[in-house]
Amino acid sequence: MQVLALRRWSTLDDAERRRILARSNERVFDPGLRASIQAIYDDVAARGDVAVSEATARFDKADIPPERLRVTADELAAAHASIDADLLAAIREAIANVRAFSEAQLAATAEGWRAEIRPGVVVGEKFSPIPSAGLFVPCGKASYPSVLVQIGTPAVTAGVPDIAVVVPPVPGTSDVDVATLATAHELGLTRVYRANGPAGIAAIALGTETIGRVRKVVGPGSPAVTMAQIIAQAYGVLTSMISGPSESVVVADGSADPKRVALDLLNEAEHGEDSAALLLTDSLPLAEAVDTELTWMVALLPEARAKAAHSALGTWGGAFVFGSMAEALDFANTYAVEHIQLATADPEATLGGLRYAGEALLGQHTTISETNFVIGVPATLPTGGFAQVTGGVTARTFTVPIAISKLDEAALAELAAPTLRLADHEGFPAHANALRLRGLG
Repeated sequence: MQVLALRRWSTLDDAERRRILARSNERVFDPGLRASIQAIYDDVAARGDVAVSEATARFDKADIPPERLRVTADELAAAHASIDADLLAAIREAIANVRAFSEAQLAATAEGWRAEIRPGVVVGEKFSPIPSAGLFVPCGKASYPSVLVQIGTPAVTAGVPDIAVVVPPVPGTSDVDVATLATAHELGLTRVYRANGPAGIAAIALGTETIGRVRKVVGPGSPAVTMAQIIAQAYGVLTSMISGPSESVVVADGSADPKRVALDLLNEAEHGEDSAALLLTDSLPLAEAVDTELTWMVALLPEARAKAAHSALGTWGGAFVFGSMAEALDFANTYAVEHIQLATADPEATLGGLRYAGEALLGQHTTISETNFVIGVPATLPTGGFAQVTGGVTARTFTVPIAISKLDEAALAELAAPTLRLADHEGFPAHANALRLRGLG
């Protein structure tokens, strides 16, 4: 049974090309979804904690009264004490690597920078942690402590003084995933809330009796969660990106091992039926060999994961055969994928032609699974083509720059004439007087 839809890009019509490039993004921007999430915001604004509790009961089938929305310190400590030792060790390894990446990134601008761009004109920047952040950690299809590792560690390392975590309860219960709570405890995060995703995000965007407001919210989730983050911006809360359905690309030439290509394609393909996994190659024999490998690999998966893989590799993705690897890279830059693996004879050379992707994995020893969990690079990444304009959640996500400038007396005089010309043209007399009444111009 064929798993990998096989297409030659040159033979596809414009409608099919647009469909592949669009992925399943229409679910995120559905007008009906926007209206329903806005209604949750309106309810939370009007009724606060009670609205959050009722939304959690309605959507998550969990009875959590307002007084239990916040996870207690005792619950965090108990979760940390009860977690499997091997799992805790893995979480600590992941935190250590993400922290190392974050510290290296922050070190590049720890003292800010300054430059004299012309005599007497000094400019620069300094960076400060943002005052507060909200982290959304999903819990539905599975438990995701790795998400909190990936977005919580950079926030802590950046020095954000106020961090809130929103985690939906385990479906059908009022409990929060123990591994996620243990991760929060490991990171020293104490402001943790169990709440429905969209309602919890509305709460940290608006503020309620129990849940304090934040200025920025990040974290992957369902289309409803993504829409809740989009709407948060209307209330003065920034979100860093659109985190939609998972997606990956493997760029491979004839030198690639088809078994490893298949393994790495399945990595993101198993996430959900709205995910997309694409093989870009100039080798038809490779594509056919990869499909042969996928046939038996998919058979090893549980039914739900296998169904997701068939959709990701058939409906939304597949193998796309190009006339050359240069054409394949051109497509990759247009697609601007979340994860891209360069499985070519010379990955470094291939990287030179790559401009847009959430992350790039060089060679077949670098797996998406390890980058998702423990390597330390960001794993909460832009989807839906937004990698053309933004990157993943890192420590830099949780800092803000202040632009700095300084003129000496000679530079002040030298720049007076063009400043006055622009101020007069745009009709700002006080701007002009700031110089003329100093005796300049």
